Amino acid sequence: MLFRRLASTSSLPLTIRQLLLSANKCENTSPVQVHGWIKSVRRQKNVAFAVVSDGTFAPGLQAVLSTSKIPKNLTNGASVRLNGTLVKSRGSGQERELQVDTVEVIGECDPETYPIQKQALSVEYLRDNVHLRARTDSVGSMLHLRDSTQRVLHRFFERQGFCYVHTPILTSNDCEGAGETFRISTSISETPPATEEPPEQGFFSKPSYLTVSSQLHLEALSSALSRVYTLSPCFRAERSQTSRHLAEFWMLEAEWAFTSKVGDVCQVVENSLKEVLQQHSPEISILRESGDEQRFRAIEDAGHSSRSWTKITYSDAICELANHNNSFPTFQFQPRWGKALQSEHERWLAEHLIKGPVFVTDYPETLKPFYMRLNDDEKTVACFDLLIPHVGELAGGSLREERLGILDQSLEKHRLDKKEYGWYADLRRFGGAPHGGFGMGFERLISWVSGIENVRECIAMPRWAKRMIL
Repeated sequence: MLFRRLASTSSLPLTIRQLLLSANKCENTSPVQVHGWIKSVRRQKNVAFAVVSDGTFAPGLQAVLSTSKIPKNLTNGASVRLNGTLVKSRGSGQERELQVDTVEVIGECDPETYPIQKQALSVEYLRDNVHLRARTDSVGSMLHLRDSTQRVLHRFFERQGFCYVHTPILTSNDCEGAGETFRISTSISETPPATEEPPEQGFFSKPSYLTVSSQLHLEALSSALSRVYTLSPCFRAERSQTSRHLAEFWMLEAEWAFTSKVGDVCQVVENSLKEVLQQHSPEISILRESGDEQRFRAIEDAGHSSRSWTKITYSDAICELANHNNSFPTFQFQPRWGKALQSEHERWLAEHLIKGPVFVTDYPETLKPFYMRLNDDEKTVACFDLLIPHVGELAGGSLREERLGILDQSLEKHRLDKKEYGWYADLRRFGGAPHGGFGMGFERLISWVSGIENVRECIAMPRWAKRMIL
């Protein structure tokens, strides 16, 4: 009866995950139909065991078939339709199994040439076969973790009264001012027929780019809607070949009005992340199977701690780093006030000094973008970077400079064209209010939660310098 009710609410057949969840709620011997792909087949004298997966439940569903019913083309990778009954499993490793009455191979798969074999496959091999790698347990579980994580974040921001908005992908702004942007060009011929007027220079009337950040657009929207956020793709012409960088990545960004303490911005970040860490996604245990148990216990502790995460100023961080390096010279880059923290510095602070998440606040003005609010010391800005063990920088945010005169001075210091940012000044000129926000790398978040070391394995189809497949 429960199967029938579930099926009646949707035009789609039930997935394996839905079937198993409903079977655990009540006993039912009604016939079911399962669609999916064969992950393995083990044949015995009178019976065969096949694992079928539709991607909704990483372990897949064990199907028990009579050897007389097995088609010759039932091989790994083949797509199938199975009809049978879900029963309690007699073996270990699964609660339910499918007693198969009929099996139909919908799409054959040649086992001799199929790239995704049962044995362990290297990440490099799977990157070369990126169109098929979602069929592996690890990548499939990662994609489900992305899904469940963004759902947690959406629920959090909805409860906090934020409006989810869609911001432009095409922009005329370089938010970070670092120049690591992808400039847009078109494939349309720029040479018009002789009888026509010459076109404007380029498709748009000014240089245009793929967005690096939605922050400036979010600031405009927060001046009307108070609290806004987005989760959207961003693009950076980053040539670093590290485990933390991608050319195309996703960012969770939020901006809200009427906040005047950088600690309040830190608290929103912390609260949202604690909810993510407290989620009970079955994919997390699959991804953590061969990882460092001590590391994962530390993540659990960070998520369930009632204490606020540690905050330390940039100046104090430099002192700690310098003292450590004087006693135990280990850093390649000497920590000095006024210099950017390197990856080795960030990881030492999070992994050794604090042994957990840490907000580093109040960086020198010269190290940060023009829009961050100047502190009273006129040397530092009201900002933070959130550093995470084994990841490094996960999020960054600040109060935004709402004082028009100081904003003008900052634009001059950063040698930015005031005319180009006239609209940004208008947000202060016409009813400006104190406000702040942050941005968080979504792939880095998935890396932290799952234990996956490289962000290239935290997105379906990674892009980085000199590398794009599909």
